[in-house]
Amino acid sequence: MSKTFHTVLIVGGGLIGSSLARACMENNVVKRLIITDKDADVRSRLNALNIGHEVAESAQSVAAQADLIILAVPPGAMTQAFSDFADVIKPDCLISDVGSIKGKIIKDITPLLPKGVEFIGAHPIAGTENSGPEAGFASLFTDRWCVLTPADENSISAQKLKSFWEKMGSQIVFMDAQRHDLVLATTSHLPHLIAYALVGTATDMETVTRNEVVKYSAGGFRDFTRIAASDPVMWRDVFLGNRDAVLEVLGRYIEDLTALKKSIRWGEGDVLLKEFTKARSIRDRIVDAGQESATPNFGRDMQNDSSDTPDNKDG
Repeated sequence: MSKTFHTVLIVGGGLIGSSLARACMENNVVKRLIITDKDADVRSRLNALNIGHEVAESAQSVAAQADLIILAVPPGAMTQAFSDFADVIKPDCLISDVGSIKGKIIKDITPLLPKGVEFIGAHPIAGTENSGPEAGFASLFTDRWCVLTPADENSISAQKLKSFWEKMGSQIVFMDAQRHDLVLATTSHLPHLIAYALVGTATDMETVTRNEVVKYSAGGFRDFTRIAASDPVMWRDVFLGNRDAVLEVLGRYIEDLTALKKSIRWGEGDVLLKEFTKARSIRDRIVDAGQESATPNFGRDMQNDSSDTPDNKDG
């Protein structure tokens, strides 16, 4: 297989970073794969797992060698992570990321780019609620969407990055950054917010029900709230970084939820049946699209977009 990039540096060794490194190695995509993490313990674990050709002490020490550098850190840490090595990268180096927000990251990093260096946002819509280098696996991106947000999708760099992710097994779509953030606010960010809130509600209810809420939680509650186990640091950054889109979608959701509340209060069974039937039909379409699961053979379901970048400890 021809190599789109000679040397790739992955900054961040958590779930996504370590999975990407594994995928690069397994698919023989690059000539040299370097991975690093600011946490010494994570670097030690990456070494023990034999992930990549080299586990570097710092991004700055190796960034000058790379043709492609991928930031696999939380959205709130990306600007600082890039700043740490921006002064040593090659003029023709391509910078990218794996974050689930795009607008703020592009806005923050673009002014820091040296002359001749381009940033193209990327978001592989894949992940699990687990974190850390041990949680990664090479097939995480297989048959999953990867959204790219270049200024010009026909540019050489955009096409090279497209080819790179296709070799990871991903299905590529180009999208405007603002549209990406609104779409993901709907399909990923809001569900996480609801899951976090529901767990909080259940915790409050424990004081009323003498621990019966958690003790007798059925499968539906466990499955729905599973994504609340996702990394708190990363999701804090997502909600703050994609504030406008999240608030817009959240407002619409509250309106819909209020309408359902009214139907329940007034016994409007026909309205409830109509809404539930419509929702079931949409859910069936989601399953048919084939993007609902990224389960490796671990004997448990995994969230398809619960964690796009790990926290600072994990990457």
